Amino acid sequence: MSGRRVGFCLSDKKRRRMNLDAFAEFCAACGVEVVEIDLTQPLVPQGPFDIIVHKLSDVIVEAEHDIQSQQLLANFQSYVSAHPSTVLLDPLPAMTQLLDRFASYRIMSKLHNSLRDWRICSPPYLEIHSVSDLSSIQQAVKAQDLSFPLICKTRVAHGSLSHESFVNHGAVLHKVFVVGDKHFCVERPSLKNFPSGPCDRKTIFFNSHQVSKPESSSDLTALDEQMPCLPPPSSQAVAALVRELRVQLGMALFGVDVIINIQTHTLTVIDINIFPGYEGVPQFFSSLLSHIESVLDNQTSACPQAASSSKTKQTTGGPSAGL
Repeated sequence: MSGRRVGFCLSDKKRRRMNLDAFAEFCAACGVEVVEIDLTQPLVPQGPFDIIVHKLSDVIVEAEHDIQSQQLLANFQSYVSAHPSTVLLDPLPAMTQLLDRFASYRIMSKLHNSLRDWRICSPPYLEIHSVSDLSSIQQAVKAQDLSFPLICKTRVAHGSLSHESFVNHGAVLHKVFVVGDKHFCVERPSLKNFPSGPCDRKTIFFNSHQVSKPESSSDLTALDEQMPCLPPPSSQAVAALVRELRVQLGMALFGVDVIINIQTHTLTVIDINIFPGYEGVPQFFSSLLSHIESVLDNQTSACPQAASSSKTKQTTGGPSAGL
């Protein structure tokens, strides 16, 4: 890995959360140079890059309505096209599919059969295209066999609402962080149990990121003291889930939020996250650098002649580059 140059294209917030400065020092000790990419400046003078690690999800979403973001994304894509041996971690098409919340649900639906032996599922959901006709929404909820309480989420790219059936899970969220062929499970607080069926409760508005912070303390996460603790998810089941998702997503850096149904003990996947924060994963730096090394070694083995000249002529990993 000595002499390799790794470009990072992150927002300021993501850069701080990841502690990119500390990662750069970690890499420097191994002879690897980390370069922070400034999308507002020409990319060619900032290169060459053996690999680019990025989280361009915000730019992609903003590009739908913002001209400046459109130009930044176009410049990045032009650079990638002109340097096809620079590996992208993760490939843009693979990452972009998860910007649509329903794409995640459809992916999980496809995995139901292959993961059935591990008792893994995703909750039923309903896409609402318009909130103007309440009676139609009520009929759709009934037809889908959904029951209250329901969780309503926005569809990131299009601004509609999604209704996801709520599963009582003992106020514990299991976050699975994936880095290449390694994964790590971390427990976080989550929403408490609610009685099922219609009632006179008012709508509860909450930010899931705030509720599930490691240090979170909220009435929404307070359990009845008589609630027994649920066992953690099976390590074999989580490993099977990660293997299937890596193939389906074509990605290496992602997170999966899972909960355990307090009644059936079924492992329920409620969200898939692009390049998460990896808080609570002490091995993140070493795991990420190890994966970068593995990807570049595989590229060298597959195309040694191109790899030997990567410093002068860069070349993006295809759809499988993130694996």
